[in-house]
Amino acid sequence: MSPGFYQTLLGRCWRRSGTLMYRPDQRRSCCPHYTIRLDSSQFKPSRDQRQTINRFNRYVMGETYTKEVARLHPKSRDQAKKRDNHFDLIERVHEAEDAQLLKPPEAAHKLVVTLEPDDFTEEKYEVYENYQRVVHKEGPSKITAGGFKRFLCSSPLRRETMVDSNGKERRLGSYHQCYRLDGKLVAIGVLDLLPECVSSVYFLYHESIHKWAPGKLGALYEIALSIEEGYGWWYPGFYIHSCPKMRYKIDYSPQFILDPNSLAWDPLDRKMLDLLDKKPFVSLSLEKQRESNGNGDGPSSTDEDVEMSNKSDAESEDSKSGDDEDDWLFKTNMPGIPPLSSVADWDLDNIALKIKPDGPLYKTSNLVIWDKRGVEDYPGLKAGVAELVAAIGPDLIDRICLDFTPRGG
Repeated sequence: MSPGFYQTLLGRCWRRSGTLMYRPDQRRSCCPHYTIRLDSSQFKPSRDQRQTINRFNRYVMGETYTKEVARLHPKSRDQAKKRDNHFDLIERVHEAEDAQLLKPPEAAHKLVVTLEPDDFTEEKYEVYENYQRVVHKEGPSKITAGGFKRFLCSSPLRRETMVDSNGKERRLGSYHQCYRLDGKLVAIGVLDLLPECVSSVYFLYHESIHKWAPGKLGALYEIALSIEEGYGWWYPGFYIHSCPKMRYKIDYSPQFILDPNSLAWDPLDRKMLDLLDKKPFVSLSLEKQRESNGNGDGPSSTDEDVEMSNKSDAESEDSKSGDDEDDWLFKTNMPGIPPLSSVADWDLDNIALKIKPDGPLYKTSNLVIWDKRGVEDYPGLKAGVAELVAAIGPDLIDRICLDFTPRGG
């Protein structure tokens, strides 16, 4: 999958976990997942975030180094004043890195931050094992090298290089941002670098640096990367408002939230947060539609959403009895999905089809069974393909290829 195609999917509520691509149904979920993103060019670190970087930098450099540098390499009055009055994020995140330090003298610790391919190594697995065991309290049987490879070292994204309008090269694909302290790998940021964003997949660290708030440090390093390399946006992953452990994601602003229904970006401001406090499912476009329709005397949108959630729960119970049609995407009322009536306008017959690993590409209409069942005959091949197109967007129909090659046993 190309990084550009995946970025388009991010703007349609999709996300990846390893090689698995998924799009949650916010309306029917008990814990709706929302896509959020930060405009890194407008980011202003909070006092706490500034202090986090400064504390860590002081630890890395050490008091002796700081005093000696001030003596051997004194700043001018203007330089000192500028540093005291202006916090430059890019400057500060690199300040304590070994390659940026003035020498002599030597710092108390050696910090090296590198961007590496998302390949498996034993060194990385040791950090993963420690993080899952200490932070997530997982037992030994649940922590495996295979799980680490599938989850954080297997990406469907192609690794590419793009050149921006200024002639600057930008890396694309999945990478590990590795943090080494005194030669030891202590943290890893798993990143998808896309044409216009840095998408954070996972961040893990060794317990030895827990006191330095590595999660905050990692986020600030990633935001700095998006500014420095010109990616523009930082995506911190899905946001679940009802999950307290997710609240840290909205500490970085200004952020925007993707409307699951209209697929438009809205400010993640106080108004939006208040709505999320009140309702299990929020779509600002639907809120505006209700207001314009003058539904003041009818049931509140909160009641409607709860009713829909209860109905979905009942449908889920019914589906256990074998009624597959209840699971058909076009009948789930999932937000952002075009209506079944629009399928007639889609060219489903000419979607690229791969049957053999090294063979030529075919079209869906070349399949013998293609026309045996219609779009509305669910479950069926044509109905399933229509579901996929609806979920990713019919405008991408000429950019997909259905892979029907046999999988190994």
